[in-house]
Amino acid sequence: MSLVKLTIKGISYSQTQNGAYALILNEVEGDRKLPIVIGAFEAQSIAIALEKEIKPPRPLTHDLFKSFADRFDIVVKQVIIHKLVDGVFYSSIICERDKIEEIIDARTSDAIALALRFNAPIFTYKNILDKAGIYLSINPSENEGQNEDNQDILSTPETFGIEEDVSVSSDNYSGFSLKELYDKLEQAVQNEDYEKAAKIRDEISKKES
Repeated sequence: MSLVKLTIKGISYSQTQNGAYALILNEVEGDRKLPIVIGAFEAQSIAIALEKEIKPPRPLTHDLFKSFADRFDIVVKQVIIHKLVDGVFYSSIICERDKIEEIIDARTSDAIALALRFNAPIFTYKNILDKAGIYLSINPSENEGQNEDNQDILSTPETFGIEEDVSVSSDNYSGFSLKELYDKLEQAVQNEDYEKAAKIRDEISKKES
């Protein structure tokens, strides 16, 4: 079976499960998206890895694993989403130590959070993408004419610093000065409210651009 390389497109609130998020993966050489429902903690951890300028005051679990792996010369080479059963994605982390390769089963959200920290590529098999991939535009005006099933999967993506999305609200941060925004950013990070911190960071980037 052929592998298809994926990149992270964004993170969205899930409309199908309360308190959950949808991680949107995009095939590198195509237009299909692979949405995967993940928990709030995993969403924050992935967002932190994507938002390079936000440094948590204490290491998150995936940061701790990265430090542990670095100390013992373990490298994550790649992540493969290898199975889809009853709507649940199964993944493997391909690791290497002393030129010996090991395959470790992992939840997809954990595997991707670690792949980001190791700069490791993310893959899935073509048959999984054929089965679960959808064509999904993040621009609401481009959603016209698409079937209702696609529109029910995801709300407007919260991109957490990946790309600027003009349709995403900045939670009225536009009225604050840069100094006030930086103060709020520091406070949000100290409170470990990384979702809020990412939104403030986006507003700072807009003002400084």
